[in-house]
Amino acid sequence: MSQDQATAVTTDSALEKTQARYGLLALIISNLAIAAVAIFGVWQLDGDKSVIVGILTAAFTAVSSMTTAYMGIKAVSNTAKSIALGQQAAASVDADRLRAAGPAHVLRQPAVCRRGVPVLRRARVRCG
Repeated sequence: MSQDQATAVTTDSALEKTQARYGLLALIISNLAIAAVAIFGVWQLDGDKSVIVGILTAAFTAVSSMTTAYMGIKAVSNTAKSIALGQQAAASVDADRLRAAGPAHVLRQPAVCRRGVPVLRRARVRCG
């Protein structure tokens, strides 16, 4: 890995941490705002049970939906990133292996006989 790639990975990691912090902060603040509005609504109703149940149900639904959506999107994002990094690392390892093997490890190109049958060029097969 070159120095530029290492710097890019470090910068990307710091950016992802910042986004995760502020995303979680936004989720917590919005959930607290929903809870505050629900508590204020229940306090103002002075005992109307059916409306209180409706307000609390709506507040619970909003909080759980927002939390589930945030966590689900975050989980999918993390999974996609780890898959992409894993594939990139595997490709890098394969490239390093091929480079280390040197010119003796050349992929053989198929040659085609007159009959259209592919054979390896280094194979001693007569096409005749």
